[in-house]
Amino acid sequence: MTSGDGPDRIEVRGLRVVGTHGLLPEEQHRGQLFEIDLDITADLTAAGRTDALEDTVDYGEVVRRTSEVVSGRSHRLIEALAEAIAEAVLTDARATSVTVGVRKLHPPLAADVGSVGVRVARSRL
Repeated sequence: MTSGDGPDRIEVRGLRVVGTHGLLPEEQHRGQLFEIDLDITADLTAAGRTDALEDTVDYGEVVRRTSEVVSGRSHRLIEALAEAIAEAVLTDARATSVTVGVRKLHPPLAADVGSVGVRVARSRL
């Protein structure tokens, strides 16, 4: 059997975590809700054949690591937060690349904006 139209992918959608990220002083001290999306590329062939968790990227562990990053150390920019999340995901050697989407829900802006966000793509060197 051959693979389909592109690399295998694990998707995590809509992970919501409270964190203290932003330029404004109140953002650094008062928690805000962030929503995270992840697209992780990895060879899932072995996991598909063995049905064994140790043969794949454990998305439960990915969610735990990502949540720790978001709820942990403050970043001034969501770009820096996205970078830190990508680094955490890529600590699993089975993950070959990751695209991280970070949205700050209800940002403190003068206009009524539902969210602002960034998307970064990183791969193993």
